[in-house]
Amino acid sequence: MASQENQDSGPDLSAGVPISAFDKNALLKGHVGEEPVVLARVGDEILAVGGACTHYSGPLGDGILVGDTIHCPWHHACFSLRTGEALAAPAFSPLARWKVEHRDGSVFVTEKLRAEPQPARDATKDPKRIVIVGGGAAGFAAAEMLRRRGFAGQLTMLSADEDAPYDRPNLSKDYLAGEAEDSWIPLRSAKFYARNNIDLKLSTSVDRIDRDASVVVTSSGEAIPFDRLLLATGAEPIRLPLPGTEQPNVFVLRSLADSRAIIAAAEQFKSAAIIGASFIGLEVAAALRTRGLEVHVVAPEAYPLEKVLGKEFGAFIRSVHEEHGVRFHLGTTPSRIDDRTVQLSDGKSIGADFVVMGVGVKPRIAQASKAGIATDKGILVDEFLETSVPGIFAAGDIAQWQDKIHNERRRVEHWVVAERQGQVAAENMLGMRRPFTSVPFFWSAHYDVSIRYIGYATSWDAVEIDGSIEKQDCIVAYKKGGQTVAAASINRDIGLLECEVAMGRLSEHKAA
Repeated sequence: MASQENQDSGPDLSAGVPISAFDKNALLKGHVGEEPVVLARVGDEILAVGGACTHYSGPLGDGILVGDTIHCPWHHACFSLRTGEALAAPAFSPLARWKVEHRDGSVFVTEKLRAEPQPARDATKDPKRIVIVGGGAAGFAAAEMLRRRGFAGQLTMLSADEDAPYDRPNLSKDYLAGEAEDSWIPLRSAKFYARNNIDLKLSTSVDRIDRDASVVVTSSGEAIPFDRLLLATGAEPIRLPLPGTEQPNVFVLRSLADSRAIIAAAEQFKSAAIIGASFIGLEVAAALRTRGLEVHVVAPEAYPLEKVLGKEFGAFIRSVHEEHGVRFHLGTTPSRIDDRTVQLSDGKSIGADFVVMGVGVKPRIAQASKAGIATDKGILVDEFLETSVPGIFAAGDIAQWQDKIHNERRRVEHWVVAERQGQVAAENMLGMRRPFTSVPFFWSAHYDVSIRYIGYATSWDAVEIDGSIEKQDCIVAYKKGGQTVAAASINRDIGLLECEVAMGRLSEHKAA
């Protein structure tokens, strides 16, 4: 839902604005009635679309214009200005398009236009049966894109989860903090799957993949044939092999059921220990502090998130959490978990009514390996996300692809990456031969501090800080060999978008 600020900002575009009000290749946000609308000037042409991103209602007028597309400043969704289509996740629904009239040196936005039909595509060579294994980001995005592109064959989704595809990033953020309604969490209603003839089978795990017979066999023994198969099984959270980790008061966070279990514990108890200073771990810490719990964070590093963001950013994140009452126990690890106590490797102990482990995940690739599909740290895929077995694709946390920017194989565990890979894999299962060149992106929320990150870097030669991390106004660039390989920002949305576009063009150039 668009915020009141988005609805009322800028001029009334139905009353007209002078063409001179904005330069070529510029955006002007305004409204028509109560609806936010953004005008985009692409050369000498002026186009109008809805002004609120269809993902989280981000203000598109504060984004950037790239050719005839507009990019959201919040979570980097991309839309076509000509058709309104959501071209890149995390948005899926299109923007409304508006009619623009020119009169006496001004432009007037008058009425909504009908949705553009998808361009005609030769579907005669489409597969008849596509099976998607996995009901997470990649699986959902693939199913949605297949139907959007006009695939009319049998489409089956097999999900081990008990819930239909949902907005996983929210599970450690607003939902866990008690600030998001249950209705916000599903990616689509049950009607979406019925209306699009998607056979969504929940609580269904795969026992084996028979690549020679082109059949997926479920744990119940059902054999489901396919002409194309997408593996999007995601990853599972790691539980440290410590005494006490199997107790009922020790949780991990991956599924909606996990988040609900932690919420139930938070409503019953008063203190929690978070094992791991990862993004998930720290977001859980913030959510539980928002609920008023006493929170301890235990991690071996000297600074939270140091391996991803560096020392300076890590020190800032620690200070933000400490200001909100989180107690850090760094440079140590848990040695055992007792009923209401966590014993640490340095001999100390902390009291905690329950424990949440946020120490990473491991990709679910066992079935692919058993089927003879090439694997390494994930499932090996080519630039089109096809595995070593023709007709079988992989996307999301399990996919290990050739990163053109770094010129090395990469597996990235980001929500938006998984969604975009699902979209690309869907198009390639229909024979469109579209290489995956998207720049990785994720966001992380810590109370009122939102961090956005693009690229990927496990090491760097130099860190360049433009602005001030402490003042929450910065872009931090991570460089290797003189090239920016990743960047993080706080309140520098435009700068980070521009950096992402530049990196994306480099990736596309190297893929050409």
